[in-house]
Amino acid sequence: MPRIEQAYQHCQSIAARHYENFPVASRLLPKKLRRPISVIYTFARTADDFADEGALSKAQRHQKLDDYANKLAAIARGETLDNPVFIALADVIKNHALPLSLFHDLLTAFKMDVDKTRFADFAEVLDYCHYSANPVGRLLLHLHGAATPENLSQSDAVCSALQLINFYQDLEQDYHEHNRIYLPQDEMRQFGVTEDHIEQARSDEAMQALMNFQFQRAASMMQQGYALGNILSGRFGLELRMIIQGGACVLGKLQKHDGNVFRRPRLNRWDAVRIVAGALLRVSVLK
Repeated sequence: MPRIEQAYQHCQSIAARHYENFPVASRLLPKKLRRPISVIYTFARTADDFADEGALSKAQRHQKLDDYANKLAAIARGETLDNPVFIALADVIKNHALPLSLFHDLLTAFKMDVDKTRFADFAEVLDYCHYSANPVGRLLLHLHGAATPENLSQSDAVCSALQLINFYQDLEQDYHEHNRIYLPQDEMRQFGVTEDHIEQARSDEAMQALMNFQFQRAASMMQQGYALGNILSGRFGLELRMIIQGGACVLGKLQKHDGNVFRRPRLNRWDAVRIVAGALLRVSVLK
């Protein structure tokens, strides 16, 4: 079996073992995009594990992430690598003319995960989203050949909103597992919320008011990029509309918290029907 084919199969096997809010191996996607997306996912998944998993020290985590950055630099120089992830990644980057800077942006986000656990204001949260979420959407647009300035801007709005929604449904988990709080510190003070609220899952009026504000802002951001799913045609556009509908559905459940903003949303069969129908009919479920 050719070396490059083994590298692709290695990435596809890793992607198949994980479930994420990343369109890995989605049958909705054009077949020609599934393998490159699996490679991009594997790069991001393995780098993310360096930042979060295991008992590594901060220095060791940075060392592994720096090694990934060095391998990206080697790809830029046209060097041959032995790592199967980067063998496949080099092929994807070459065949689809993907910007290497977007992969470096993802590594920046993972390095931030190692060091940064609090965010002074919403601008800092958005800066994190710029590195952690937006590159994914931009890479998909480049793969699809639709990376126009307008599309990239709308993709950024959607991806950042999806990242925020993920933060909001994992408030307790992020705090207790990684000592991270992605809520802006200045807004917590403004609404009279302390870290004790999150540690104790205390959903009083102050906490509800803070989160209602966060939810509405995320909905507005999602709305800014909603049209992108309708602009893009074919199965790729449908996939994007499904992702947007899914994020909007989770956000809607967060907004209907019945006094408990720490309750993690669960999607049911009826939600799945609404997501599919909304994507097919191009009907917005955003409030």
